[in-house]
Amino acid sequence: MPSPYEIALGPALDGLHPRLRAYFGEIPPGSVGRGEGVFASVGTPRRWLWPVLSVLGRQGILFAAWASDVPFTVTNRPLVDADGNTAVGALRTFVFASGSRTMTDAITATPTGLVDVLGIGRRLEAPLRARVDGGALRLTSHGVTVALGGRRLRLPGWLSPRVELTERFDDETERQQVSLTLEAPLVGRLYEYEGRFTYTVVPSEQPGSEHRDHSS
Repeated sequence: MPSPYEIALGPALDGLHPRLRAYFGEIPPGSVGRGEGVFASVGTPRRWLWPVLSVLGRQGILFAAWASDVPFTVTNRPLVDADGNTAVGALRTFVFASGSRTMTDAITATPTGLVDVLGIGRRLEAPLRARVDGGALRLTSHGVTVALGGRRLRLPGWLSPRVELTERFDDETERQQVSLTLEAPLVGRLYEYEGRFTYTVVPSEQPGSEHRDHSS
């Protein structure tokens, strides 16, 4: 089935660097995408944010950390969510000095556009605007919805954090590059990561390629 990016962007996806098409294109049945690399930096040096990040860390969203040269892996798996929407679920495992931590999310193609569903309990959702720029893909969030006690609450603009994510390919190093920043009004930067990795699509039975589906 087509990827959520193919559904949302259509022919515009052809403007991506050719080596990014495997990452954002369709993952064939019986396969998963596997990436491995190193983050130059992860987290935030603003330690007063760490208590909040610790709560989010238990949900597999963000972590209370500020670290460099952090090895990581990513596994992407095609999914169909409970509403019948096409999605790609991702598990990103960070190998910190204190131990491994895993972030989980699913990029979903909804009737209104791309939505990032975050965390083990799917408690956070962020609609995304996507565009291809100079061979790179840029994703920008425009709002956050929180699930609390069976209700879905959209945060007002003055309170809603903003995510900026860029995926590009560096021909010189033959590595995919990813950078993400999370900023909030009145507070500034809450979180960031930046790194490089290699990526390939492999059979799903290959060791290390399985993970639980948290998006359905």
